[in-house]
Amino acid sequence: MSKAVFIRNAAQLVTLKGSSDTPRVRAEMSELGMIENGSIWIEDGTIQAAGTDAKLAAKYKPRLAEAEVIDASGKLVTPGLVDPHTHLVFAGSRENEFNMRLQGATYMEIMNAGGGIHATTRATKAAAREELFHQSYQRLNQFLRHGVTTVEAKSGYGMDWETELKQLEVAKQLNERHVIDVVPTFMGAHAIPEDYKGRPDEFVKLLVEEMIPKVAELGLAEFNDVFCEKGVFTPEQSRVILEAGKRHGLIPKIHADEIEPYEGAELAAEVRAISADHLLKASEQGMKAMAEKGVVGVLLPGTAYFLMAESANGRKMIDLGVPVALSTDCNPGSSPTVSLPFIMNLGCLKMGMTPAEVITAATINAAHAINRGHEIGSLEVGKKGDVTIFNVENYMKLQYLYGVNHTDTVVKNGQVVVRGGHLVAEFSLS
Repeated sequence: MSKAVFIRNAAQLVTLKGSSDTPRVRAEMSELGMIENGSIWIEDGTIQAAGTDAKLAAKYKPRLAEAEVIDASGKLVTPGLVDPHTHLVFAGSRENEFNMRLQGATYMEIMNAGGGIHATTRATKAAAREELFHQSYQRLNQFLRHGVTTVEAKSGYGMDWETELKQLEVAKQLNERHVIDVVPTFMGAHAIPEDYKGRPDEFVKLLVEEMIPKVAELGLAEFNDVFCEKGVFTPEQSRVILEAGKRHGLIPKIHADEIEPYEGAELAAEVRAISADHLLKASEQGMKAMAEKGVVGVLLPGTAYFLMAESANGRKMIDLGVPVALSTDCNPGSSPTVSLPFIMNLGCLKMGMTPAEVITAATINAAHAINRGHEIGSLEVGKKGDVTIFNVENYMKLQYLYGVNHTDTVVKNGQVVVRGGHLVAEFSLS
């Protein structure tokens, strides 16, 4: 049994208390549940109390000597950050495509020429399982150093059964061996494989009749995702794929309206997806439908930034009542970053969100986007002891001093795993 952890006297303690059942919308996204001079007591991996330092110090006075005490004076304390959309498990690198885009090539032009997703698919197919695990483990270490304690991880760099299985099994192994929680999503519908070029309906049939049932039978994923985009999967094909997943107990997610308006947001509301992600070109009608059905809009400003595209209209979505979350979209082609704090900066600078809203979007709303709102995303009694301490004295400064990793300490399941910005040795892979 691990030692109790007592985080004391934070300049600001962001609790986000009271949103475990549903994500925050509109003005609620600015209500952080702030406690000044706040403290939190964690024991047996879960939060036992959160309140003012004076109150908790008095309550636990007889036990202070047995706890690991962390002085958070002058620091900001938040729930552990949650990244609800990553392509964590992959091999290879695509810096050559970065150079091509700087010279004018578009994302779809690169993919149609055999690059993009197809390039990573070839590298991932060729990689040994041990290599995939090691590379992904190191990426998780980097996430951890940036204050992230839970990530979603998609397959989709195989689009054949053997490679999709390999990715999902590596994600499962990472969840078992790394301190970060890894939440798996099946995304066999990431692109039309080169072998099925011109025959997309045949690939849809393979997904629906063979791959999705196998994934569900083996219990390798919780969610089923599809890239609904012109030149990839049509709304009709996407609906078939998502409904098939639902029949097998997989919760629908959707890459929607990223490059062109394509009724992806509307489809997300129709199939009651837990989230619709990207949404750069989502229609107002689609946004309103998502708001009505409570579909979380997972926005990925790092992808738009890296592709030199206009970001999604986060301000409008929030004003329309869409529960908004933020994510890195960590992947080798369109967003090769693990810095969720930088994504929060971009939420303010590129999407019109406020400093308070981006904290909500990267914690409790992100937790709801992966069906974890009752476990993580806020600092409340009974939830996991996942906490990030930033070396700034208030939440506005976290966004004001942009592009800097201010993470000082990370507590995961009640254990200190990052101290002074560095991984605690016992949690790094030898």
